[in-house]
Amino acid sequence: MTEQQRLEAHYQGNEKWLTWGPYLSERQWGTVREDYSADGNAWNYFPHDHARSRVYRWGEDGLAGISDDLQRMCFALALWNGKDSILKERLFGLSGPEGNHAEDVKELYYYLDNTPSHAYMKYLYKYSHHAYPYGQIVHTNHKRNKHEPEFELLDTGIFDQGHYFDVFVTYAKSSWDDIAIEIEVVNRGEEEADIWVIPTLWYRNLWEFGRMAQKPSLTASKQSKQGFEVHGRHPEIGEHYFWGEKPDYLLFTENETNQEKVFGRKNPHPFVKDAFHRAVIEDDYDFLKGRKSGTKCGAVYHVLLEGGESRKFKFRLSGQPVPAPPLQIDPILSLRKKEADAFYESMVPSYGDRELANIQRQAFAGLLWNKQYYNLDIPSWLDGDPGQPPPPDIRKQGRNIHWRYLNNEDIISMPDKWEYPWYAAWDLAFHCVPLAMIDPAFAKNQLILMMREWYMHPNGQIPAYEWNFSDVNPPVQAWAALKVYEIDKQKMGRGDIHFLKRIFQKLMLNFTWWVNRKDSNGNNVFEGGFLGLDNIGVFDRSAELPGGGHLEQADGTSWMATYSLNMMQMALEIAVHDDTFEDVATKFFEHFIYIAETLNHMGPDGLWDEEDGFYYDQLHLPDGQRVSVKVRSLVGLTPLFAVCVIPQAVQEKVPGFMERLRWFLDYRQNTGVENLIHHKENEDLLMAMVPRHRLSQLLEAMLDEHEFLSIGGIRSISKFHAQHYYELEIAGEKYGLRYEPGESSTYLFGGNSNWRGPVWFPMNYMLIQALYLYCDFFDGESGAYLPTGSPYWLNLTQVADEISRRLIHLFMPDHTGQRPAHGDDTIYARDPYFKDLILYYEYFHGDTGRGIGANHQTGWTGLVAELIDRAGWKTMVKIPDRK
Repeated sequence: MTEQQRLEAHYQGNEKWLTWGPYLSERQWGTVREDYSADGNAWNYFPHDHARSRVYRWGEDGLAGISDDLQRMCFALALWNGKDSILKERLFGLSGPEGNHAEDVKELYYYLDNTPSHAYMKYLYKYSHHAYPYGQIVHTNHKRNKHEPEFELLDTGIFDQGHYFDVFVTYAKSSWDDIAIEIEVVNRGEEEADIWVIPTLWYRNLWEFGRMAQKPSLTASKQSKQGFEVHGRHPEIGEHYFWGEKPDYLLFTENETNQEKVFGRKNPHPFVKDAFHRAVIEDDYDFLKGRKSGTKCGAVYHVLLEGGESRKFKFRLSGQPVPAPPLQIDPILSLRKKEADAFYESMVPSYGDRELANIQRQAFAGLLWNKQYYNLDIPSWLDGDPGQPPPPDIRKQGRNIHWRYLNNEDIISMPDKWEYPWYAAWDLAFHCVPLAMIDPAFAKNQLILMMREWYMHPNGQIPAYEWNFSDVNPPVQAWAALKVYEIDKQKMGRGDIHFLKRIFQKLMLNFTWWVNRKDSNGNNVFEGGFLGLDNIGVFDRSAELPGGGHLEQADGTSWMATYSLNMMQMALEIAVHDDTFEDVATKFFEHFIYIAETLNHMGPDGLWDEEDGFYYDQLHLPDGQRVSVKVRSLVGLTPLFAVCVIPQAVQEKVPGFMERLRWFLDYRQNTGVENLIHHKENEDLLMAMVPRHRLSQLLEAMLDEHEFLSIGGIRSISKFHAQHYYELEIAGEKYGLRYEPGESSTYLFGGNSNWRGPVWFPMNYMLIQALYLYCDFFDGESGAYLPTGSPYWLNLTQVADEISRRLIHLFMPDHTGQRPAHGDDTIYARDPYFKDLILYYEYFHGDTGRGIGANHQTGWTGLVAELIDRAGWKTMVKIPDRK
């Protein structure tokens, strides 16, 4: 069965291929879900040091792991090199307060491959021969300030001279509930080295929280010289069988808290969650001897590998008995690998270029590996579970108290399963674009999921993320729905109107929430708050503003204009099949016009600055004073996002809409509306927030290498502010910023976000899409010098292609083999076992292209896969036209 057939069988309800997948988190500790503290400090309440010993309430985590879609049963890897103080069961990183740039994972791991059905998955973990430097990592970063770089694992030198193991974990499904597992360990050094490999199977503990009537069990049913069999029984997911080669030890314990270690209370028995740490590290297996059952089991294999030597371990996990011998899994692994290759070659051909194909395939792998089980029931979280100590009373006046109806238990696309092991609504919208290329059904379901009644607030607000569901992110869901619809339509040959209708209804509620809550003066200029751009401003735009004023935001207003156009486009697409949607399309057309007119025609103190040729936020103070916040940032480029083209073929099928549009344009003559719409008889129609005569001014700034254009794309703040510190004094207080190409030097938003200079993929992607629309409509007549001041004149498609090229080249090796995203980590160029590995960072240095922030945030950085698909060979070289 091919990968495409598996997906079809799953979504048609014939087979449950997505029951098992990479849904196990890489960090459950330090999350809001597990925080039952009085002060809301999630990092301190459940630190990494507790993770191996203390039971989680809302999920599980592990190394290179998998679980079922309800996370009742989990499988992951544990390792020990004979030197570490603890088993390597999960990824380590700094908590928010520990890092000089907030939280940060400090491990070397890579998502090598994955298919949408998860029939084939491959993961690489690099494990040093030396002891893991927990203390050195924490203490060195804690001593460094905001202006110093983070101290990374590679900086410790423990991977030099090949002193590490490559540990590959491969999963291949024989059927939807029958999984072959191979763990391969390779000693990359020249000297022999010990390693303990401990594949671990366990049940999530719900019995202690009153959520299960019957406790599950794992029991050793067979053991021989050939191997072992463990039989699992669970009241909800039924029976499972686990086979493996004969280990040195087969251990069983309970997935229950070590009360003595964590709370200083006596344990009722020694069979606790961290029992394997004691057994392996202290070489004390006696207390587990003879124990043949539990809720957690691990098979221990101790091997000594010579330099360059490798060893493979084979296992199998199935929901039913399989024909003997169960461990003959090589044919399954080989077939699924072959099918994965065929799937990607047919779905997303990378124009025959090996490097492009590698970048794209690993991007897809990361997107798929970052799917995670997410469970949070706010009433239970606020009030507590039966038989458990009640949460502190202060919780009922604290975080997320207005979201009592929220009850989430789903598989969701995460930004990063370590640094962001929770969904973020606007991140997810961008994830769905590249996901639609390989699994459009999943992408559509994800967008709808965020607006289901157990997610969306009754007032229409979409939950932002678990640290604060009430935060406000850019309303990109409608934009993403259209992109996913278009990709799916191109793939399937027909549009999914049913999907558009479903999501349109929910988006209507969300749009109304925005209009009612974020336009305080009713003048079609929107506030919104930080809008996901964190510290891009001189002050926190979500907090109480200086002087008690309110902020009219160029980006908030632009996002709403974009939202209006997206809803209009969606309504028109539906109206082609159902003319009752023509009226509501007209409603959103008028919304767009009113917003765009207001942004562009607010007088000399408006959001457009004629002298600078740029859009700025405006602070309105209680005394009537209006202050233009003249920061040259992405805030002023977001009006470019609001653009759409209505093809002539669609116009012919919506006569009612077109009649109303013509009347409206005649009625509002000489108001400036003529600058927002370009239309000729019997041709396509273009609507744009930025009038054509202002487009060239914005592009001049955007494509200036001394302002926004960097080697890796468009910066978030103009480099102009490197030499021109911006300062604003309000009510006797001074606020300011300057261009910061790398890590943040401010503590706004925890100090781990920087929109003050680096390149961010999602905003670049939206700029690229807008430029393509402009150029398609104007037939290449509009263009710009790129870079500004050069003799190279490019039409806007070429400009978009060049920005795409710069973004893609962040991941391309240069003549030395070094990729800009890897910064100064030369091991990626000089070590043959690193050279093909790619990390998809959260954002990128504004001058060098070095990756910064979460280093596995394939989510929105995975947009590179779609850029490669569209631009193809054009991204390999720059061939500008000279004018």
